[in-house]
Amino acid sequence: MKNPQGREASETASEIHIRTREIRLITGLVLGAFLLTHFSNHALGLISVEAMEAGRAWFNRLWRNPVGTVLLYGSVLVHFLLALLALYRRRTLRMPFREAAQLILGLSLPFLLIGHVVGTRIEWALTGQDSGYPEIVRNFWILNPDIGARQALALVIAWLHGCLGIYFWLRPKSWFPRAALLLYTGAVLVPVLALLGFAEAGREIAEAPERFGQPPAPPTSDLLPMIGPGLYAAFGGSIAATLAARFIRSVPLWSRRVRIFYPNDQVATVPLGFSVLEASRVAGIPHISVCGGRGRCSTCRVRVLDGHQRQPPPAAQERGTLARIKAGPHVRLACQFRPTHDVSVVPILSTGRNGVTSLVRGGRAQGQEQEIAVLFCDLRGFTSLAERRLPFDTVFILNRYFEAVGESVEEAGGYIDKFIGDGVLALFGLKTTPQQAARQALDAALRIKAALVHLNEEYESEFEHPLTIAMGLHAGPAIVGQMGYGQATSLTAVGDTINAASRLEGLAKELNVELVISEDLATRAGLDLSDRDRQIVQIRGRAAPLGSWIIPEADSLAR
Repeated sequence: MKNPQGREASETASEIHIRTREIRLITGLVLGAFLLTHFSNHALGLISVEAMEAGRAWFNRLWRNPVGTVLLYGSVLVHFLLALLALYRRRTLRMPFREAAQLILGLSLPFLLIGHVVGTRIEWALTGQDSGYPEIVRNFWILNPDIGARQALALVIAWLHGCLGIYFWLRPKSWFPRAALLLYTGAVLVPVLALLGFAEAGREIAEAPERFGQPPAPPTSDLLPMIGPGLYAAFGGSIAATLAARFIRSVPLWSRRVRIFYPNDQVATVPLGFSVLEASRVAGIPHISVCGGRGRCSTCRVRVLDGHQRQPPPAAQERGTLARIKAGPHVRLACQFRPTHDVSVVPILSTGRNGVTSLVRGGRAQGQEQEIAVLFCDLRGFTSLAERRLPFDTVFILNRYFEAVGESVEEAGGYIDKFIGDGVLALFGLKTTPQQAARQALDAALRIKAALVHLNEEYESEFEHPLTIAMGLHAGPAIVGQMGYGQATSLTAVGDTINAASRLEGLAKELNVELVISEDLATRAGLDLSDRDRQIVQIRGRAAPLGSWIIPEADSLAR
């Protein structure tokens, strides 16, 4: 019998965890916006110190008004407290390098920035002394370069911490690979331009100090010398308290243990409350997790072989992810599944040589959804032609045909996925926009027809009948990634788009035409086929029919 109270408690905990993560993301984005404007202000030093001062006026209007102040320092406090909460919730400190780097950088930031904050914002609040860029640059670049170097390092670390957080947030998005280069470039340029701007301002002030005058003697405050040590003690004490709470929680006498059984007689014994992914990391068992255990992907999923009856049901977030991938029975997300009793599991995604290694390296190894164009083509009547020829002759003809198709696809900008008998599957759009992919696929079809005409002319004396071809073109979303086993692993695509393109190629055979184009591809390619024959195609296993255009002769599109 299911326990509705337990399920409700699980739902509530999951909802709280989701809200906490969203709040942490929002506060992180606020801090990222502050750093972006701060760095942009520094970068104005490449123009002049006066430009930096003009930019600082706008910067202060944005962040020193009551709303901006509450938003900024509220975000700092909430973000740090949520980081401590995340540290406490972690059942193990074993984690991938990127996650560890983000955690360590985040916890070190207060200690790196306290001196800067006290010397600028807090001093201004207590004394009214508003140091401008000439005073700040003179102090950090000329008088105390060692302090300036530490502050520059602190800002770069803060930026790196923010970039890692945004990377973990965006990495599972389907569009991220297409935007990755632009985002990486911006992430590098922003701090580099800021540091160059600050250095240029320092050089300008050092060469002409009389232009900027001498700074007035700053007002003093009895509280100011005590604030810095107090902040160091507060932040350091909170981290120490969190680590102490983790230690107390981990004492075996105070927590029940759960055993998780893996293939190959591997066992992880962990305290109650550990997720399966955390148990894998504690036991040193390789376990894929592309999103870093945040439940944003399904790569860590496991199949529960035994012991599922007494386990807590999936919470809302886990159920949503499992529903999106149409997971089978007894499949759970290892990062969300926290067993309450002994359980036997097996990771679904490979952790072998072609699994974990390729995932760590990134790229398309884990499979990514993207918009592509697909071309299926097949020789018509080749089986009967092969029956009347010697095997070596058949192989020779096939190789010439494959060469013609392969060159046509590559010249059009496509990728040969595989040869299937006398058929070919080609993909377009792996590195281009969907519109370019559709035009490339259409161009490849025209090139294939021209190459086939040339092949028939060259071997006219060998063929009783000219070789004819059937092609299907379609465009849409597909999962593109490295698939297979061992040496047979290769880049390929799967999904409804591939099946539909195959069906269109079959329709071309049935109708004895050279080409059938889906409406989706024609629209993306900007092709007006309103004067052509149109048919609605029913695709097996696909609820919606597919509109398509019938092209008896492919080269008629080029006329």
